Amino acid sequence: MGRHSAVPVRRLRRLPVLLTAAVLVVAGISWGAVVFVRARNGCAEPVTLRVVAAEETAPVLTRIAQALPPGTGPGCGKVEVQSRDSLRAVEELALPQDNAAHVWVPESTLMLRRAREAGAAEVPASGRSIASSPVVLALDEQTATTLGWPAKTLTWSDVLAPADSGLRVGMADPARDPVGVAALFAARDTVKGQPDPGAAFAELLRRLSPNTVAGAPELFGRLPSASQQETLTAFPTTENSVLRHNVEQGGHGLVAVYAPLAPALDHPFVVLPGAGPGERAAADRFLRAIDAPEGLQALADAGFRTPGGKALRDRSQDGRVVSRDMQPAMMPPADEVDLILNQWAGINLSSRLQVLIDVSGSMNAVEPATGRTRMELTREAAQRALRLFRPTSDIRVLTFSTKLDGDKDYREVLPMAPVSDQLARGAEATLGSIQATPDGQTGLYDSVLAAYQTARAEWEPGRLNLVVVMTDGRNEDSQGISRADLLTQLGALADPKRPIQLLGIGVGPDIDVAELQEITAATGGQAFTTPDPGKINEVFYAALSKLACCG
Repeated sequence: MGRHSAVPVRRLRRLPVLLTAAVLVVAGISWGAVVFVRARNGCAEPVTLRVVAAEETAPVLTRIAQALPPGTGPGCGKVEVQSRDSLRAVEELALPQDNAAHVWVPESTLMLRRAREAGAAEVPASGRSIASSPVVLALDEQTATTLGWPAKTLTWSDVLAPADSGLRVGMADPARDPVGVAALFAARDTVKGQPDPGAAFAELLRRLSPNTVAGAPELFGRLPSASQQETLTAFPTTENSVLRHNVEQGGHGLVAVYAPLAPALDHPFVVLPGAGPGERAAADRFLRAIDAPEGLQALADAGFRTPGGKALRDRSQDGRVVSRDMQPAMMPPADEVDLILNQWAGINLSSRLQVLIDVSGSMNAVEPATGRTRMELTREAAQRALRLFRPTSDIRVLTFSTKLDGDKDYREVLPMAPVSDQLARGAEATLGSIQATPDGQTGLYDSVLAAYQTARAEWEPGRLNLVVVMTDGRNEDSQGISRADLLTQLGALADPKRPIQLLGIGVGPDIDVAELQEITAATGGQAFTTPDPGKINEVFYAALSKLACCG
């Protein structure tokens, strides 16, 4: 990073705070309208380097390409830069293209993962970060003042934690926009101190859901104005976007609220597999130009930080942003991103659930660490689960043991109805009154099959159709069907075109993990187990995070 520190501070301070007019003019650039360096006599074998870049970086990369000297030797020639939505770039990379790009600069390494998952397996998994921009929560100044700014340094908790604050908080769809993914991790951090972080996070996601748009740029169109009816007072975006907006708006701008755990956008520079030796040499030459003082100057003008989070310009006179250096948080590993995205999807999709709760005698066992029975802990988890689902989700709850209803091992406790109706009718109290049967055995197989058959008969399109079974043991009903028969019948009922997953939640030292895994796998589902009944809430939320897998 030595070359970064060599940029004269005096020069940086004299230049505009953000994008110059020349950069803004080329924001919508296309292949046919690029500015390039013409090959001269010293360039014996000119090449055309095609660069696709995210909308935030395309203008500044064009500016750097415009100033690039002609050069000689390998890699000389012209550079074409095109602004491209990263999701569209992912689609194009997954399919053969004429005149394909040689270099890709998406806004986040996350998009490289998306491309590989979409079928572009040869796209590098990581790249050389050319700049960074923190993901912040943008507030209009009036709202920020109401919350105590500028005397108080605001946090995401100040904005998101009060459920009754009346603030309208927007959200960039995390399934499409890395800003939305970063915002999920920052939002989760705001509830980590709550007595039940899982439930608090689900409630927060539900509040963010109604004002979700496809991408962060759309959120700026919903700021308070005379012509805008449905306005927003806060939303996640990048520091870079806040700076650009404030320059364009003049006196009335946005205040940036920072979150240490929000992964920053790292703008990786990657050379794509289709690049030949000449294009690779040209890419190296272009990257050196980006790293040079003039390139860093252009990035500073555009409001970016260095890859390490160093602020390239002193903005201490502008209290709406932070000018100190900030080590950027990295995007978490793929499995953590998948988990939090599944939680988001589960909150945002209506479900249709059949829930089976074990009430066999073993559920009366006392869990030493808490002094409470497994039944008490399970009832509490079921009560909290009601509020994790959208009000439009339908749910039926059954208990099971052996011979609970004549010869049947199961009995309906709550009939199928929307969650909103269940709560209005006192469903939480009903769940709280469930008692274990002192001498009851675990009639697991018959009960699971009956619930799955009902779910198949009542399957609805456009919903997450699920069967959830909560148990502390293994099948003990010698008079019921065998495991082999259960697996055969579940396999016959499973239909990939009309999916119904079976999720198993097993708690306690007596659980047969292999049994539960085999049963759930027959439907494409999954088992979640722990020997500690005191962790049933934790296991339950892990299971719910998989709800998006079957839609």
